[in-house]
Amino acid sequence: MIHAFLLAQVTKEINNMTVKMPYQCFINGRFEDAGDGKSYDTINPTDGSAICKVSYASVEDVDRAVAAAKESFENGPWGKMNPRDRGSLLYKYVGITLSFLRCCLSAQVLRSLTASDSDSLTHVRRTQLSGCRDVLDGKTIPINQARPNRNLTFTRKEPLGVCAIVIPWNYPLMMLAWKSAACLAAGNTLVLKPAQVTPLTALKFAELSVKAGIPKGVINILPGSGGMVGQRLSDHPDIRKLGFTGSTPIGKQIMKSCAISNLKKVSLELGGKSPLIIFSDCDMDKAVRMGMSSVFFNKGENCIAAGRLFVEESIHDEFISRVVEEIKKMKIGDPLDRSTDHGPQNHKAHLDKLLEYCEAGVKEGAMLVYGGRQVDRPGFFMEPTVFTDVEDHMFIAKEESFGPVMVVSKFKTGDVDGVLQRANDTEYGLASGVFTRDINKAMYVSERLEAGTVFVNTYNKTDVASPFGGFKQSGFGKDLG
Repeated sequence: MIHAFLLAQVTKEINNMTVKMPYQCFINGRFEDAGDGKSYDTINPTDGSAICKVSYASVEDVDRAVAAAKESFENGPWGKMNPRDRGSLLYKYVGITLSFLRCCLSAQVLRSLTASDSDSLTHVRRTQLSGCRDVLDGKTIPINQARPNRNLTFTRKEPLGVCAIVIPWNYPLMMLAWKSAACLAAGNTLVLKPAQVTPLTALKFAELSVKAGIPKGVINILPGSGGMVGQRLSDHPDIRKLGFTGSTPIGKQIMKSCAISNLKKVSLELGGKSPLIIFSDCDMDKAVRMGMSSVFFNKGENCIAAGRLFVEESIHDEFISRVVEEIKKMKIGDPLDRSTDHGPQNHKAHLDKLLEYCEAGVKEGAMLVYGGRQVDRPGFFMEPTVFTDVEDHMFIAKEESFGPVMVVSKFKTGDVDGVLQRANDTEYGLASGVFTRDINKAMYVSERLEAGTVFVNTYNKTDVASPFGGFKQSGFGKDLG
């Protein structure tokens, strides 16, 4: 908990602070233009308008940021702090972030940043930097020796040094918190690249770090392209670990670059095609509600979204009918309106890909039951979409949409092993789910689904206390936990 005195002091500071929208690179504790002066427009997906121009970092900017992070780690106060003092400073940082959210003006600014920047609905964007402080404890290890108690072996956990993090555009604030909190708490310094289309929340995060007194060089933020900034981070010899969340093809390229450059550690959270199996003995009300959430939450721009639903044939038609009925009740509109159920897709290129995805499904013979079109209004809005009669060989059965597209296949009553084989017939293994009232069936299925997370009679219920990561081509390494 944050002490009331600290909260009051921080609130006073925030109220006296001039609220502005940071838009430049953040290097060595200050905002500055890209070295070559380049910038680009960041777009509000609600109406397609430009929010502001943001600095477009160059390779030289990456090198300067890494040099600042290395200097801070090796010679600055951050690398010399004990974990307790570092944790206290991070708790202060959390306090300032929370106070910023609680101040009416500042909270509205940040909500506007997150809704316009990533366009997640306001009520799912209340994400904050975790106050975690890793206990860097080692072990004492008994060893074989002729004379007992003569020698002692012990291990120590130490920070790696400069770490790079590349985060995606679907949860720019949450992913920043997931990735950076443990990194900083362990004593590393950070160079972070937000997604090119969602840079603003990361830059606000940097601004608040100055207010919290985080030493210069500890946090560096570089908006720009993956091909330039992300590639240089992968190649840079002074970076000791890189964490990436994004597509499997880009993850493979990053892993290759990290190996060639300096064999840096790498953790990857990559693509998914998460299966959700719904048995006839499920709680139908919950299966419909959570099945919709598994697909349409955050407009489907969700790494663990259920990419394919397998519904037992005896309840298939009822399930689809009830899903369509509920979709028709969804309010599509401005994500800053708390009554909105479904906002716009993140950017136009993604919307265009979703429309192509739906066209491919129709062309291959899947039944388009609902949606599949752009909403007739300004912005990048797509109708929630439902496909049925999806066969295993189809494109939409194999590839992730990363959008509000429910892909449904039937399976024969009682064919548990058959549906498991179909569910596991994918190169992805990030998440999965099962709905059934039979606890034995739930355990049998969950043990055999090849995924890092298996949800039972729920979906999307992640928690900072639980490790998170994927199998197969969904990547390796764990966040949280």
